[in-house]
Amino acid sequence: MITCRLRIVFLLVFAVTAGRAQTSKPPHAIVLHAARLLEVENGRVLSPGEVLVEGERIAEVGKTVKHSAGAEIIDLGDRTLLPGLIDAHIHLFLHPGAEDLQTVQESVPQRTIMATLAARDDLMAGFTAERDMGTEGAGPADTAVRNAIDRGEIPGPRLRVSGNAINILGGHEDAIGYNPEQHVLPNATYANNADQLVEAMREQFKQGADFIKIYETGADSVRDGRLSTPYQYTEAELSAAVHEAARVGKRVAVHATGEPGALYAAQAGVVSVDHAFQLSDETMRLMREKHIFAVPTFTISEYFAAHAVTPDAAKREQELLDLHAQEFRKQLTAGVPIALGSDVGPFPHGTQAREFMLMVKYGMSPLAALQADLLNGAKLLDWEGQIGALKPGYLADIVAVPGNPLDDISALRHVDFVMKGGAVYKRQGP
Repeated sequence: MITCRLRIVFLLVFAVTAGRAQTSKPPHAIVLHAARLLEVENGRVLSPGEVLVEGERIAEVGKTVKHSAGAEIIDLGDRTLLPGLIDAHIHLFLHPGAEDLQTVQESVPQRTIMATLAARDDLMAGFTAERDMGTEGAGPADTAVRNAIDRGEIPGPRLRVSGNAINILGGHEDAIGYNPEQHVLPNATYANNADQLVEAMREQFKQGADFIKIYETGADSVRDGRLSTPYQYTEAELSAAVHEAARVGKRVAVHATGEPGALYAAQAGVVSVDHAFQLSDETMRLMREKHIFAVPTFTISEYFAAHAVTPDAAKREQELLDLHAQEFRKQLTAGVPIALGSDVGPFPHGTQAREFMLMVKYGMSPLAALQADLLNGAKLLDWEGQIGALKPGYLADIVAVPGNPLDDISALRHVDFVMKGGAVYKRQGP
């Protein structure tokens, strides 16, 4: 029995050590070579393209770079090198299926284990940085996942986390439709006024949140081609939240699909309006002037429409998607800053590159979609100057895809090389 236990301990130690070794900094320089390299800021494609990686950062970029003695050469063949992808709206603690039942039936430890698997899947799909928009009832468990990734204990993207999102009593993420006597907990933290908002935020910052996510609207319905969605917090209440976050150098993002909630959020100065199905002219003006990002999340709408439980529900979801697509074109014309976020979680992790295809389908060029993802995503996640471009001094978060994504944006669904911080996580032969 003692020998058996010792063997188990040895295997566990070996597994942990192997996992850490996978993410350790490379001891030598690496030169990545491919047929093409995308300069995302200007859309120029270098052919061929090379990147010199030293430690966790990029040292040189060009058609050719220095090949120092002892450098490892990785030839990726007929592929395009580009920065690691960014998803600004994810849910690591959700998976396909009934969201409300997940939070009731699955324990927080179980959901945390699943979150680590989701983080791995997203990284293997080329997403090297993400913003987790609420654990949906798992409290600050995202802090543990983020920290384990940062320590190199598990594979996953760089994360900005919000902990549990914040919601009013009876609001969009409350547990509605259950026997009240069972006192089923909501998927978000209650706060019913400005003072409670600040109190909840301080607790979340104490627990490790990088930013705050607030539910500002819901539930949604379409009436005569117009979106109807009640707001949850006034402009004054959201302003109190924004000021509290700014006090400690942090920011507030909101779930807001329409008016007047989106306007209140823009007036308060949030960093992003996520979903943004329908925005007024005034809201769009404020978002353009204040550089508040709209994060469309088309993929989740498409998924819900295709997987609705009844024909009526499918019709409602398709109406919302059609409205959103129409309004998105107005937002592009109005110059609203756009960042890419998929809302992955309710649909399978690792498949969210579909968002690029939908943003192009609904009005963006492939380059504009990539710039929204990489340049605006880096700003939104507060990593500007660190990720989102292949430039000397930036973190070596690099992916490669077959073909040229400027010609066919769907190439981003086939990432077959992933490097994060100079460590190779995925590599397929040329």
